[in-house]
Amino acid sequence: MDLDFTEPHRVAAFLRGLFEAAIASAQPARCLPPHLPQPPAGRLIVVGAGKASAAMARAVEEHWQGPLEGLVVTRYGYGVACSRIEIVEAAHPVPDAAGIEAARRMRDAVSGLTADDMVLCLISGGGSALLAAPAPGLTLEDKQAVNEALLASGATISEMNCVRRHLSALKGGRLAAAAHPARVVTLLISDVPGDDPIDIASGPTVADPTTCADALAIIDRYGIDVCARVRAVLESGEGESIKPGDPRLAGAEIRIIATPQVALEAAARLARDAGIAAHILGERIEGEARDVGKVMAAIAQQVARYGQPFAAPCVLLSGGETTVTVRGRGRGGRNVEFLLSLAVALDGVPGVYAIAGDTDGVDGVEEIAGACLAPDTLARARAKGINPAGSLAANDGHGFFQALGDAVVTGPTLTNVNDFRAILIQHHACHPDHASRLDALGAAPGCSGGK
Repeated sequence: MDLDFTEPHRVAAFLRGLFEAAIASAQPARCLPPHLPQPPAGRLIVVGAGKASAAMARAVEEHWQGPLEGLVVTRYGYGVACSRIEIVEAAHPVPDAAGIEAARRMRDAVSGLTADDMVLCLISGGGSALLAAPAPGLTLEDKQAVNEALLASGATISEMNCVRRHLSALKGGRLAAAAHPARVVTLLISDVPGDDPIDIASGPTVADPTTCADALAIIDRYGIDVCARVRAVLESGEGESIKPGDPRLAGAEIRIIATPQVALEAAARLARDAGIAAHILGERIEGEARDVGKVMAAIAQQVARYGQPFAAPCVLLSGGETTVTVRGRGRGGRNVEFLLSLAVALDGVPGVYAIAGDTDGVDGVEEIAGACLAPDTLARARAKGINPAGSLAANDGHGFFQALGDAVVTGPTLTNVNDFRAILIQHHACHPDHASRLDALGAAPGCSGGK
């Protein structure tokens, strides 16, 4: 199928289809069953946390031969019907009392097991906030304050999770240690750049090489104001996590069942089936969202003007997790911040379209996955009296794209493989300055020298 670039609605549908293909590749019903372990001699206890954990639990129930029981916690609105595994919903990204109670019950469920028993742990992105178990001496309010400050600081997901692990009673390998001597098998859907298990939901079943001193350094680096109780836990070393080599984690198994790279590859296949060349620029791109937007705009313009490094038409795909240092009072998330920055930098370059969204369906704290961008986006905004640069300065990406009718709303996707970005460059329109230089050099007409 060839894409008709003369029909903007078809271009938008194509980009939305790429996003949906990425999400579909990470659905637990598709990716979990091949990774189920063999049944244990004793009991099977299923626990888990994350935006995909309820859907993962349902996939386990549908494919497990034999008895099982358990409890998983997911984000409000992300629960699904299960008959043997209890589904609890709690708050994300800032934890609440429901998450604390679920974490307490989960720890109780895996305690007192034998070597014949197995704990099957279902972990996906979002589990760090959902599995809220404050370290001894800390309160829910302490955890909430730190989480909110981290989210607004511009810290990377790895840095945020390092702090979270050292303020927790379950993360950083503590859940697996509590299950000893039972066998622990963890199935992971990765939402972090590089797929490091310690950073997926802050690694409740994974040994942690980082330290309280590392966590304290992150807090100080970003100037985060924490209460005396939090600082005392870190300075005293009382928040130290389970370290590599701990015998309680010796038999723990980790199986990553879905990743951002697989999601990007699924989108690339769909693009190629439509006759559009697809290029994956990276699945672990980090940095300030607005800075990434500027860089991606420069690459897109190089393709559009000179046919470098790729010939148009093509689509540039990328994933990862950018950050936003919040300075304004707008409604935003990192994907719409990226997209608005991209729009401002492109400034209406013809033939360039884009989509950006979080594969869990929630960009920031709003039930909006992301948005779409077209060459006329800035013109339509200005016609409505909206200042794009002002919206960006206010961190108001959601307000900007909703006003244009360009927000992407998926509802709960029941999975999470991080951010998805696709930039479609329609054609290679040779820049006039480039054409004149080629003519002077005796290049053939048609700007073929730019490809």
